[in-house]
Amino acid sequence: MQTMGGEQVTEALAHAVSVLKAGTGRDWAGTKAGALDWSCRYTAQHVADTLIAYAGRLATGARRRVPFDTVLLDEADNAAVLDVLRTTGALLSAAIATAPREARAYHGFPYGSANREGFAAMGVTEVLLHTHDIATGLGLPYEPPEALCRGVLERIFPHVRPGHAPWPTLRWATGRGDLPGRAPVTEWEWRNNLVIPAARLTLQGITPAAAADLAVGGPGGFAWVGDGPYEGEGAEEAGTRTAAGMLRQTYEAGTHRPEWGMFALVRREDGRAVGAMGFHGPPDEEGRVEVGYDLAPSARGHGYATEALRALASWAAAREDVRTVFAKTAPANTASQAVLTRAGFTRVPAEGVLRLYELLG
Repeated sequence: MQTMGGEQVTEALAHAVSVLKAGTGRDWAGTKAGALDWSCRYTAQHVADTLIAYAGRLATGARRRVPFDTVLLDEADNAAVLDVLRTTGALLSAAIATAPREARAYHGFPYGSANREGFAAMGVTEVLLHTHDIATGLGLPYEPPEALCRGVLERIFPHVRPGHAPWPTLRWATGRGDLPGRAPVTEWEWRNNLVIPAARLTLQGITPAAAADLAVGGPGGFAWVGDGPYEGEGAEEAGTRTAAGMLRQTYEAGTHRPEWGMFALVRREDGRAVGAMGFHGPPDEEGRVEVGYDLAPSARGHGYATEALRALASWAAAREDVRTVFAKTAPANTASQAVLTRAGFTRVPAEGVLRLYELLG
């Protein structure tokens, strides 16, 4: 899996500086940055302010916005502004490199936090988009590396259907361009992965990028227990990798809704992923949503599945669009049936050979 970390922040900034240095002799303070109401100078200051804010939050694990701003000194010329961008980018890269795997810090929309990969993706996105804004204002050509654009789309724009080239898709998704067959975007936000807490676990949303890696045999960015991820046993018992492949298919079809996707079950005590759990899709018109799950064999018998299912079902049942959470299991899978019962589900009549369990919202 292509990583998203400090190296990508550095790459994005190096490319941006190489483009913008051609315009350092122009009036940045008096020139609007593309379609923004900001000047090119203020837009660059905004990028620097955002990068250092991200670095500070991630380094300290801040749970709220830290109230400070970055201000460019009046004597800073345009070349010095580029030095400021490089400096703040280096600080974010260092914070990402030194943050523990499980580190999370505040970012408001939509779920209140981001991990180090999320902060890297957000930092890269800020650089790409606002370099485009500044370059447009200055009349400079700009097209960032395709891999960077694809990387941010697959991590913090999981709701955006791919299919076109990554850079035009990112511009369209952020209201900066048009795509054939798609309506213009007037309001937008990126989306970091949803994390649902449980007592001994966290349920960490799996991004399309992670799903692609899991589907082909990789770890998806997680540190797994020795016998994970669980491979499954045929069509009747799909494992993590099969489910990840299905998530990837919904993403590529443009039907993926990340909050109704797949989650890795990560132990708090050591940061190891022990299994996966998630929804088979969003609620239907009747408010019914199906869940499925698996555990690595070595993680079974410790109550992890029950604990995670209670947390996930409780999150779903609290939604206004959910009336029933249900799961299906083979008659011979008594362990799964026991998990469902302990989590508060009730067996109900069903057609076919599979057993049906429901939890009313």
